[in-house]
Amino acid sequence: MGQIKILNPGLLTTVQDEGRVGYQQFGVPVSGVMDYFSYKVANILVGNDEKEAVLEVTMLGPQIIFEEGTVIAITGGKLSPMINGKAIPMWKSIHVKKDDQLSFGGMKEGCRSYIAFAGGINVPEIMGSKSTYMKGKIGGYEGRPLKKGDKLKIGSPKESLLKLTGRAVSAKYIPEYKNSLEVRVLLGPQEEYFTEKGIETFLSQSYTVTNECDRMGFRLDGEEIEHKEGADIISDGIAFGAIQIPGHGKPIIMMADRQTTGGYTKIANVIYADLERIAQAKPGDIISFKKVSIEEAQSILKEVEERITAIKKECVAREIIDTKEYRLKINGKFYEVKVEEIK
Repeated sequence: MGQIKILNPGLLTTVQDEGRVGYQQFGVPVSGVMDYFSYKVANILVGNDEKEAVLEVTMLGPQIIFEEGTVIAITGGKLSPMINGKAIPMWKSIHVKKDDQLSFGGMKEGCRSYIAFAGGINVPEIMGSKSTYMKGKIGGYEGRPLKKGDKLKIGSPKESLLKLTGRAVSAKYIPEYKNSLEVRVLLGPQEEYFTEKGIETFLSQSYTVTNECDRMGFRLDGEEIEHKEGADIISDGIAFGAIQIPGHGKPIIMMADRQTTGGYTKIANVIYADLERIAQAKPGDIISFKKVSIEEAQSILKEVEERITAIKKECVAREIIDTKEYRLKINGKFYEVKVEEIK
């Protein structure tokens, strides 16, 4: 079992997994990662169970020193990760040595990165999850974001570090995070509370992500969406991706740390497969909405699951069985060369 130490926590770095499912009836939010695709692929790359906890990094990454050698993988938004000051590839498993330091440069694309460690993060499960719910001070590392000086235990890998090193995701599977995105939605559950003009406005106009966007929800700015008689309903449950329209007529997309119930009308819900794209949006980005049917949403989700399955197969197929390092001198200049034998 290894250990990492946080030298600098960055803007917001928390322990997250699939979430705390089954406790909303008691007022406990699900929480969990914001970007499920990046989260699952990160775990696949380091040989973990897909539901293992990772570090979710927001906008400005942490600085971490490894007190034991291990294998890591970083996926999601391009936040310029580096080992000992040198850039490292994302979407690939990397062997790090004792005393190596992981840091991040500037944000190039997207908003959130995910760091998976071979063997997972050894924090206690609270209500069946390692996820951090910050407002409730539940789960993760002492129920809060990481701070300078924190130390986290890393579990034992399922395979040797040599076998886990060098697994990579094909470029065709790596998502691009653009500043303008169209997300697909299912109308409802209270679409009948809106006028025909209100529905048309929602589906035809673009909305800007405001500075009020966090793990709980994204407030958007744009043309007002018209209700028939008002925005209030008897409180009911709120799903991940539900789009509330309060009295001011501007959308709010509910995210991982959303409250369990709410009393505003919900015009639509972002389909599950597009939540990862919302998770990578940041203030100033533009969002528009496209209506799809439940059958289309299910078909799109099936495609995502098939993509994850394909990534898993390719990672195994590209398993590295031996690595040799050479030092070459060409035209008087020395080069460090690593040769990998792939199974």
